[in-house]
Amino acid sequence: MDFSVSEITKQVAATAKEFAEKNIRPHVMEWDESQEFPVQVFKEMGKLGLMGVLVPEQYGGSGLGYFEYSAIIQEIAQVDGSIGLSLAAHNSLCTGHILAFGNEGQKSTYLPKLATAEFIGAWGLTEPGTGSDAGNMQCIAVKDGDDWVINGTKTWITHGKTGDVAVVMCRTGEPHTRNNSTAFIVPRGTAGFKSGKKENKLGMRASETAEMIFEDCRVPDSARLGEVGEGFIQAMKVLDGGRISIAALSLGIAKGAFKASVNYAKERQQFGKPIAEFQGISFKLADMATEIKAAELLIDQACDKKMNNENVTQASAMAKYYASEVAVKVATDAVQIFGGYGYTKDFPVEKFYRDSKLCTIGEGTSEIQKLVIAREEFKK
Repeated sequence: MDFSVSEITKQVAATAKEFAEKNIRPHVMEWDESQEFPVQVFKEMGKLGLMGVLVPEQYGGSGLGYFEYSAIIQEIAQVDGSIGLSLAAHNSLCTGHILAFGNEGQKSTYLPKLATAEFIGAWGLTEPGTGSDAGNMQCIAVKDGDDWVINGTKTWITHGKTGDVAVVMCRTGEPHTRNNSTAFIVPRGTAGFKSGKKENKLGMRASETAEMIFEDCRVPDSARLGEVGEGFIQAMKVLDGGRISIAALSLGIAKGAFKASVNYAKERQQFGKPIAEFQGISFKLADMATEIKAAELLIDQACDKKMNNENVTQASAMAKYYASEVAVKVATDAVQIFGGYGYTKDFPVEKFYRDSKLCTIGEGTSEIQKLVIAREEFKK
């Protein structure tokens, strides 16, 4: 495997970095404090092709691969993890699901608008009582003539309030039976589809998280993605790719915290010399650098498998598990290196610290990733 960085990857990473420095960094704490979801920023990223990274050019996307996608998310997340999270959710989940499982009509209708951020995408799997236990979903779709009627609530949904279109997994069979769920495309404005509570979160506060509520929401059968009963299978395949993006998000947060720590350790003087010269600090930085590189290699391996159409389930789970835990550890050590200043909002590492924790929870907790990794290992 050759993981040398290609020129196109360097170019798109530079574009994302420049955009983040100019359009995101000046507003990071403002958006964090207010929990504002800055829609206009995503519209601007759409103009640069960052909202349809993996979408083929025929549908208005950038037609790039996972190495480029990972690099873009990392650059954005080094500045603001919450913007990186929303970017990842839009690309990997809603857009990615339609790209992977939509028919030609669905792709032609939705992908051009998602790729340019004319539409912001949401993706609904989790419910108030079912996270990993998706076989027991209570959001139900019942066939009624040529339509489906959806009733239930989805929770912890990125863009659940603002999203213009949602891909929603609904139970269409009996609980805890095989092939008992189906995916549907539900545009905002559909009668019976509304948003609920917006969550007040510890971190990732500029990435909107809200409920989606369905009350006798009627959609035509043409809104169905794939065959009846394929919803959960589709969702797991979508998450295989999505976990790469969360791993990249984690890595970006870790890199941001690490760079801030290195710069601070060089500048901060104690006992007449920079604290970087003290072994206690330099050893922390050495551990951080090593763990970041290890996470990077796991992500590159997952990207390589994805681009070669190999089974990526275990590789993406390993990358997501390790990178997310590294993000938390690096951010924690960064706060320690900054000392009292690291505990204040005047310095960047307290936000990296708060944002990092979500990476070990979203799109499957670390514990779920371990189950996936072990299950794949047993198959061998």
